[in-house]
Amino acid sequence: MARVHNWQIGREMSYWYPESRPKKQFAAIFDINKCIACQTCTLACKTTWTSGKGQEYMLWNNVESKPYGFYPLAWDVTLLEALGPQPWSGGPYEGRTLFEAASAGERVLGWRPEDLDYAHPNVGEDDCAGVIDNGADLRVPHMTWFFYLARICNHCTYPACLAACPRGSIYKRPEDGIVLLDQGRCRGYRECVKACPYKKVFYNPMTGTSEKCIACFPKIEMRQQPQCFVNCIGKIRFAGWISTPDKANADNPIDYLVHIRKVALPLFPQFGLEPNVYYIPPVHAPRSFLRQMFGPNVDQAIDTYRAAAQDPDLAGLLSLFGSTAQVVPRWKRQANQIIGSDESGAEILRVPLHEPVQVREAFDSARGVARTNIS
Repeated sequence: MARVHNWQIGREMSYWYPESRPKKQFAAIFDINKCIACQTCTLACKTTWTSGKGQEYMLWNNVESKPYGFYPLAWDVTLLEALGPQPWSGGPYEGRTLFEAASAGERVLGWRPEDLDYAHPNVGEDDCAGVIDNGADLRVPHMTWFFYLARICNHCTYPACLAACPRGSIYKRPEDGIVLLDQGRCRGYRECVKACPYKKVFYNPMTGTSEKCIACFPKIEMRQQPQCFVNCIGKIRFAGWISTPDKANADNPIDYLVHIRKVALPLFPQFGLEPNVYYIPPVHAPRSFLRQMFGPNVDQAIDTYRAAAQDPDLAGLLSLFGSTAQVVPRWKRQANQIIGSDESGAEILRVPLHEPVQVREAFDSARGVARTNIS
Protein backbone atom coordinates (compact mmCIF):
# COMPACT_ATOMS: atom_id res chain seq x y z
CA MET A 1 0.00 0.00 0.00
CA ALA A 2 1.08 3.56 -0.69
CA ARG A 3 1.38 6.31 1.89
CA VAL A 4 -0.74 9.39 1.17
CA HIS A 5 -1.47 12.59 3.09
CA ASN A 6 -5.02 13.12 4.32
CA TRP A 7 -5.35 16.68 5.60
CA GLN A 8 -8.75 15.99 7.20
CA ILE A 9 -7.19 13.61 9.72
CA GLY A 10 -3.91 15.51 9.89
CA ARG A 11 -1.54 12.69 8.99
CA GLU A 12 -0.32 10.25 6.39
CA MET A 13 -2.31 7.06 5.96
CA SER A 14 -2.25 3.86 3.93
CA TYR A 15 -4.10 3.78 0.60
CA TRP A 16 -3.98 1.37 -2.30
CA TYR A 17 -2.77 3.92 -4.87
CA PRO A 18 -0.23 6.75 -4.72
CA GLU A 19 -1.50 10.26 -4.04
CA SER A 20 -2.63 11.90 -7.29
CA ARG A 21 -4.81 14.93 -6.77
CA PRO A 22 -6.76 16.33 -9.74
CA LYS A 23 -6.16 19.76 -11.27
CA LYS A 24 -9.33 20.95 -9.53
CA GLN A 25 -11.44 19.12 -6.97
CA PHE A 26 -15.23 19.37 -7.09
CA ALA A 27 -16.63 20.09 -3.63
CA ALA A 28 -19.88 21.14 -2.00
CA ILE A 29 -21.16 22.59 1.26
CA PHE A 30 -24.55 21.75 2.79
CA ASP A 31 -25.98 23.95 5.56
CA ILE A 32 -27.88 21.44 7.68
CA ASN A 33 -29.56 24.20 9.68
CA LYS A 34 -31.64 25.24 6.67
CA CYS A 35 -32.75 21.82 5.40
CA ILE A 36 -36.51 21.16 5.72
CA ALA A 37 -36.46 17.60 4.28
CA CYS A 38 -38.86 18.49 1.49
CA GLN A 39 -37.05 15.89 -0.68
CA THR A 40 -37.18 18.19 -3.72
CA CYS A 41 -33.49 17.43 -4.23
CA THR A 42 -34.21 13.70 -4.11
CA LEU A 43 -36.93 13.96 -6.74
CA ALA A 44 -34.83 16.25 -8.93
CA CYS A 45 -32.08 13.64 -9.00
CA LYS A 46 -34.45 10.70 -9.36
CA THR A 47 -36.32 12.16 -12.33
CA THR A 48 -33.07 13.16 -14.03
CA TRP A 49 -30.84 10.13 -13.56
CA THR A 50 -32.53 7.07 -12.00
CA SER A 51 -35.97 6.63 -13.55
CA GLY A 52 -35.08 3.50 -15.55
CA LYS A 53 -35.50 -0.21 -14.96
CA GLY A 54 -33.35 -1.59 -12.17
CA GLN A 55 -32.96 1.91 -10.74
CA GLU A 56 -36.20 1.96 -8.76
CA TYR A 57 -34.44 1.72 -5.39
CA MET A 58 -31.55 3.98 -6.31
CA LEU A 59 -31.41 7.32 -4.52
CA TRP A 60 -28.18 9.00 -5.55
CA ASN A 61 -29.44 11.88 -3.41
CA ASN A 62 -31.48 11.34 -0.26
CA VAL A 63 -32.34 13.19 2.95
CA GLU A 64 -32.35 11.33 6.28
CA SER A 65 -33.66 12.27 9.71
CA LYS A 66 -30.85 11.73 12.19
CA PRO A 67 -30.32 9.99 14.54
CA TYR A 68 -32.77 7.25 13.45
CA GLY A 69 -32.93 7.70 9.68
CA PHE A 70 -30.76 5.64 7.34
CA TYR A 71 -30.64 4.74 3.65
CA PRO A 72 -29.74 1.94 3.30
CA LEU A 73 -30.71 0.75 6.77
CA ALA A 74 -28.02 1.37 9.41
CA TRP A 75 -25.41 2.32 6.79
CA ASP A 76 -23.34 4.30 9.29
CA VAL A 77 -23.87 2.56 12.64
CA THR A 78 -23.05 -0.85 11.17
CA LEU A 79 -19.69 0.40 9.93
CA LEU A 80 -18.95 2.37 13.10
CA GLU A 81 -19.54 -0.82 15.09
CA ALA A 82 -17.25 -2.80 12.79
CA LEU A 83 -14.51 -0.15 13.05
CA GLY A 84 -14.86 0.04 16.82
CA PRO A 85 -13.88 2.90 19.15
CA GLN A 86 -11.00 4.96 17.80
CA PRO A 87 -9.03 7.71 19.59
CA TRP A 88 -9.06 11.29 18.29
CA SER A 89 -8.21 13.97 20.82
CA GLY A 90 -8.32 16.93 18.44
CA GLY A 91 -4.90 16.79 16.83
CA PRO A 92 -4.00 14.23 14.16
CA TYR A 93 -6.40 11.28 14.08
CA GLU A 94 -4.91 8.53 16.23
CA GLY A 95 -7.20 5.69 15.20
CA ARG A 96 -7.35 3.45 12.15
CA THR A 97 -8.98 4.36 8.85
CA LEU A 98 -11.11 1.89 6.90
CA PHE A 99 -8.10 1.04 4.75
CA GLU A 100 -5.88 0.43 7.76
CA ALA A 101 -8.56 -1.61 9.59
CA ALA A 102 -9.29 -3.97 6.68
CA SER A 103 -8.85 -7.66 7.42
CA ALA A 104 -6.40 -9.87 5.55
CA GLY A 105 -7.44 -10.32 1.93
CA GLU A 106 -9.66 -7.23 1.95
CA ARG A 107 -8.76 -3.79 0.67
CA VAL A 108 -11.33 -1.86 2.70
CA LEU A 109 -13.27 -2.54 5.88
CA GLY A 110 -16.85 -2.60 4.60
CA TRP A 111 -20.16 -4.42 4.42
CA ARG A 112 -22.75 -5.14 1.75
CA PRO A 113 -26.38 -4.26 2.55
CA GLU A 114 -29.14 -6.81 2.00
CA ASP A 115 -32.02 -6.08 -0.38
CA LEU A 116 -34.34 -5.35 2.55
CA ASP A 117 -31.97 -2.66 3.80
CA TYR A 118 -33.05 -0.57 0.81
CA ALA A 119 -36.77 -1.22 1.30
CA HIS A 120 -37.57 1.73 3.58
CA PRO A 121 -35.95 4.98 2.38
CA ASN A 122 -38.00 7.09 4.81
CA VAL A 123 -37.32 5.00 7.92
CA GLY A 124 -36.95 7.19 11.00
CA GLU A 125 -38.38 10.22 9.23
CA ASP A 126 -38.98 13.02 11.77
CA ASP A 127 -38.33 10.61 14.66
CA CYS A 128 -36.99 12.45 17.71
CA ALA A 129 -34.33 11.40 20.18
CA GLY A 130 -36.01 11.73 23.56
CA VAL A 131 -39.53 12.83 24.44
CA ILE A 132 -41.25 16.01 25.59
CA ASP A 133 -43.17 15.28 28.80
CA ASN A 134 -46.15 17.20 30.10
CA GLY A 135 -46.10 19.79 27.33
CA ALA A 136 -42.61 21.07 28.16
CA ASP A 137 -41.64 24.16 26.23
CA LEU A 138 -38.95 24.04 23.55
CA ARG A 139 -35.52 25.18 24.68
CA VAL A 140 -32.27 25.13 22.69
CA PRO A 141 -30.17 23.13 23.24
CA HIS A 142 -32.51 20.42 24.41
CA MET A 143 -32.61 16.67 24.84
CA THR A 144 -35.36 16.20 22.27
CA TRP A 145 -33.80 16.65 18.86
CA PHE A 146 -33.37 15.46 15.31
CA PHE A 147 -31.96 16.99 12.15
CA TYR A 148 -32.02 16.39 8.42
CA LEU A 149 -28.92 15.08 6.68
CA ALA A 150 -28.88 15.49 2.90
CA ARG A 151 -26.47 13.06 1.21
CA ILE A 152 -24.90 12.56 -2.19
CA CYS A 153 -21.71 10.83 -3.29
CA ASN A 154 -18.79 12.58 -1.60
CA HIS A 155 -16.47 12.29 -4.64
CA CYS A 156 -13.72 11.44 -2.20
CA THR A 157 -10.05 12.19 -2.70
CA TYR A 158 -9.30 8.60 -1.68
CA PRO A 159 -12.43 6.70 -2.79
CA ALA A 160 -13.00 3.32 -1.17
CA CYS A 161 -15.05 2.22 -4.19
CA LEU A 162 -12.11 2.94 -6.49
CA ALA A 163 -9.67 1.11 -4.23
CA ALA A 164 -11.89 -1.98 -3.99
CA CYS A 165 -12.84 -2.38 -7.66
CA PRO A 166 -11.01 -5.41 -9.13
CA ARG A 167 -11.82 -4.28 -12.68
CA GLY A 168 -10.46 -0.74 -12.45
CA SER A 169 -13.81 0.55 -13.66
CA ILE A 170 -14.01 3.42 -11.15
CA TYR A 171 -11.86 6.49 -11.68
CA LYS A 172 -11.46 10.13 -10.69
CA ARG A 173 -11.55 12.65 -13.51
CA PRO A 174 -8.22 14.55 -13.50
CA GLU A 175 -9.89 17.80 -14.57
CA ASP A 176 -12.40 18.07 -11.70
CA GLY A 177 -11.99 15.15 -9.29
CA ILE A 178 -15.49 13.77 -9.92
CA VAL A 179 -15.62 10.00 -9.31
CA LEU A 180 -17.20 8.09 -12.19
CA LEU A 181 -17.83 4.46 -13.09
CA ASP A 182 -17.11 2.91 -16.51
CA GLN A 183 -20.01 0.51 -16.99
CA GLY A 184 -18.29 -0.99 -20.01
CA ARG A 185 -15.60 -2.40 -17.71
CA CYS A 186 -17.88 -3.19 -14.74
CA ARG A 187 -18.81 -6.85 -14.22
CA GLY A 188 -21.10 -6.37 -11.24
CA TYR A 189 -18.88 -7.86 -8.54
CA ARG A 190 -20.29 -5.26 -6.12
CA GLU A 191 -17.01 -4.79 -4.30
CA CYS A 192 -17.64 -1.06 -4.67
CA VAL A 193 -21.02 -1.38 -2.94
CA LYS A 194 -19.35 -3.22 -0.07
CA ALA A 195 -16.44 -0.78 0.21
CA CYS A 196 -18.20 2.60 0.04
CA PRO A 197 -18.83 3.59 3.67
CA TYR A 198 -21.53 6.08 2.62
CA LYS A 199 -23.33 3.41 0.52
CA LYS A 200 -23.64 5.70 -2.49
CA VAL A 201 -22.79 3.06 -5.08
CA PHE A 202 -25.76 0.99 -6.27
CA TYR A 203 -26.07 -2.26 -8.21
CA ASN A 204 -28.44 -2.42 -11.17
CA PRO A 205 -29.82 -5.99 -11.43
CA MET A 206 -31.16 -5.32 -14.93
CA THR A 207 -27.79 -4.37 -16.42
CA GLY A 208 -25.54 -6.30 -14.05
CA THR A 209 -23.42 -3.23 -13.39
CA SER A 210 -23.01 -0.65 -10.66
CA GLU A 211 -24.12 2.98 -10.86
CA LYS A 212 -23.52 6.08 -8.78
CA CYS A 213 -23.93 9.84 -8.54
CA ILE A 214 -21.97 11.63 -11.27
CA ALA A 215 -22.20 15.13 -9.73
CA CYS A 216 -24.15 16.11 -12.86
CA PHE A 217 -20.80 16.52 -14.63
CA PRO A 218 -22.42 17.60 -17.93
CA LYS A 219 -23.73 20.62 -16.01
CA ILE A 220 -20.43 21.16 -14.21
CA GLU A 221 -18.73 21.35 -17.61
CA MET A 222 -21.14 24.18 -18.44
CA ARG A 223 -20.32 25.90 -15.12
CA GLN A 224 -23.76 25.01 -13.77
CA GLN A 225 -24.49 23.50 -10.36
CA PRO A 226 -25.98 19.96 -10.16
CA GLN A 227 -29.73 19.30 -10.29
CA CYS A 228 -30.13 18.67 -6.58
CA PHE A 229 -28.41 21.99 -5.87
CA VAL A 230 -30.46 24.26 -8.11
CA ASN A 231 -33.75 22.64 -7.07
CA CYS A 232 -33.11 22.96 -3.33
CA ILE A 233 -36.03 24.81 -1.70
CA GLY A 234 -34.12 25.59 1.48
CA LYS A 235 -31.07 26.97 -0.38
CA ILE A 236 -28.76 24.82 1.70
CA ARG A 237 -26.29 23.83 -1.06
CA PHE A 238 -23.27 25.45 -2.65
CA ALA A 239 -21.00 23.81 -5.24
CA GLY A 240 -17.48 24.81 -6.16
CA TRP A 241 -13.85 23.80 -5.96
CA ILE A 242 -11.68 23.08 -2.93
CA SER A 243 -7.94 23.44 -2.45
CA THR A 244 -5.71 21.73 0.05
CA PRO A 245 -5.26 23.80 3.24
CA ASP A 246 -1.78 25.03 2.24
CA LYS A 247 -3.20 26.48 -1.00
CA ALA A 248 -6.46 27.90 0.34
CA ASN A 249 -7.71 31.13 -1.24
CA ALA A 250 -9.87 33.52 0.77
CA ASP A 251 -11.74 34.57 -2.38
CA ASN A 252 -12.76 30.96 -3.08
CA PRO A 253 -16.11 30.41 -1.27
CA ILE A 254 -15.44 26.74 -0.49
CA ASP A 255 -11.91 27.41 0.77
CA TYR A 256 -13.15 30.30 2.89
CA LEU A 257 -15.83 28.26 4.64
CA VAL A 258 -13.81 25.03 5.01
CA HIS A 259 -10.21 26.14 5.53
CA ILE A 260 -10.31 29.75 6.72
CA ARG A 261 -13.45 30.00 8.85
CA LYS A 262 -13.64 26.21 9.43
CA VAL A 263 -17.43 26.35 9.62
CA ALA A 264 -18.05 23.39 7.26
CA LEU A 265 -16.86 19.87 8.12
CA PRO A 266 -16.58 16.51 6.30
CA LEU A 267 -18.84 13.55 7.05
CA PHE A 268 -17.06 10.85 9.07
CA PRO A 269 -13.53 12.06 8.31
CA GLN A 270 -12.18 9.23 10.49
CA PHE A 271 -13.04 6.78 7.71
CA GLY A 272 -10.03 8.16 5.83
CA LEU A 273 -11.56 8.86 2.41
CA GLU A 274 -11.14 12.66 2.56
CA PRO A 275 -14.72 13.26 1.34
CA ASN A 276 -15.40 16.48 -0.57
CA VAL A 277 -18.95 17.23 0.59
CA TYR A 278 -18.89 19.40 3.73
CA TYR A 279 -21.60 20.16 6.26
CA ILE A 280 -22.34 23.12 8.51
CA PRO A 281 -23.39 21.19 11.64
CA PRO A 282 -26.82 21.73 13.24
CA VAL A 283 -26.65 24.11 16.17
CA HIS A 284 -29.29 22.32 18.26
CA ALA A 285 -28.07 18.69 18.29
CA PRO A 286 -25.85 17.22 21.05
CA ARG A 287 -22.25 17.98 20.26
CA SER A 288 -21.05 14.55 21.38
CA PHE A 289 -23.17 13.03 18.61
CA LEU A 290 -21.92 15.59 16.09
CA ARG A 291 -18.26 15.02 16.98
CA GLN A 292 -18.63 11.36 16.05
CA MET A 293 -20.21 12.36 12.75
CA PHE A 294 -18.11 15.38 11.75
CA GLY A 295 -14.93 15.17 13.81
CA PRO A 296 -13.50 17.07 16.79
CA ASN A 297 -13.84 20.58 15.32
CA VAL A 298 -17.62 20.70 15.72
CA ASP A 299 -17.57 23.12 18.66
CA GLN A 300 -15.58 25.73 16.75
CA ALA A 301 -17.76 25.34 13.64
CA ILE A 302 -21.03 25.81 15.54
CA ASP A 303 -19.74 28.75 17.55
CA THR A 304 -18.55 30.47 14.37
CA TYR A 305 -21.85 29.85 12.62
CA ARG A 306 -23.92 31.13 15.53
CA ALA A 307 -21.91 34.37 15.50
CA ALA A 308 -22.46 34.94 11.76
CA ALA A 309 -24.92 37.77 12.40
CA GLN A 310 -22.01 39.86 13.71
CA ASP A 311 -19.72 38.81 10.84
CA PRO A 312 -20.74 40.50 7.55
CA ASP A 313 -18.29 38.47 5.47
CA LEU A 314 -19.53 35.10 6.71
CA ALA A 315 -23.19 36.12 6.74
CA GLY A 316 -22.87 37.56 3.26
CA LEU A 317 -21.20 34.50 1.80
CA LEU A 318 -23.87 32.25 3.31
CA SER A 319 -26.49 34.38 1.54
CA LEU A 320 -25.06 33.30 -1.82
CA PHE A 321 -26.29 29.73 -1.21
CA GLY A 322 -29.07 28.97 -3.69
CA SER A 323 -28.93 32.43 -5.28
CA THR A 324 -27.77 31.32 -8.73
CA ALA A 325 -27.68 28.20 -10.87
CA GLN A 326 -24.07 28.89 -11.84
CA VAL A 327 -21.01 27.65 -10.02
CA VAL A 328 -19.49 30.63 -8.19
CA PRO A 329 -15.72 30.11 -7.81
CA ARG A 330 -14.93 33.63 -6.55
CA TRP A 331 -16.57 36.06 -4.15
CA LYS A 332 -16.02 39.35 -2.34
CA ARG A 333 -17.88 41.84 -0.19
CA GLN A 334 -18.20 45.49 -1.17
CA ALA A 335 -19.81 47.49 1.62
CA ASN A 336 -23.28 45.93 2.01
CA GLN A 337 -23.24 43.84 -1.15
CA ILE A 338 -21.87 40.35 -1.78
CA ILE A 339 -20.56 39.74 -5.29
CA GLY A 340 -20.06 36.33 -6.86
CA SER A 341 -17.88 36.07 -9.96
CA ASP A 342 -16.35 33.51 -12.27
CA GLU A 343 -12.66 32.64 -12.37
CA SER A 344 -11.91 35.51 -14.76
CA GLY A 345 -13.48 38.01 -12.38
CA ALA A 346 -16.65 38.58 -14.42
CA GLU A 347 -19.61 39.22 -12.12
CA ILE A 348 -22.23 36.47 -11.90
CA LEU A 349 -24.54 37.89 -9.24
CA ARG A 350 -24.81 40.58 -6.59
CA VAL A 351 -26.77 40.03 -3.37
CA PRO A 352 -27.51 42.66 -0.68
CA LEU A 353 -26.24 41.88 2.77
CA HIS A 354 -29.58 43.03 4.22
CA GLU A 355 -32.82 42.58 2.32
CA PRO A 356 -35.08 45.68 2.45
CA VAL A 357 -38.19 45.19 4.58
CA GLN A 358 -41.48 46.97 3.98
CA VAL A 359 -43.99 46.95 6.85
CA ARG A 360 -47.58 47.75 5.83
CA GLU A 361 -50.04 49.01 8.37
CA ALA A 362 -52.93 46.69 9.19
CA PHE A 363 -55.42 49.46 8.35
CA ASP A 364 -55.11 51.25 5.01
CA SER A 365 -56.26 54.79 5.88
CA ALA A 366 -56.06 55.98 2.26
CA ARG A 367 -58.56 53.36 1.14
CA GLY A 368 -60.43 52.96 4.39
CA VAL A 369 -60.01 49.18 4.52
CA ALA A 370 -58.33 46.70 6.82
CA ARG A 371 -55.71 44.47 5.24
CA THR A 372 -56.04 40.76 5.89
CA ASN A 373 -52.57 40.07 4.51
CA ILE A 374 -49.92 42.32 6.01
CA SER A 375 -46.85 40.30 4.99
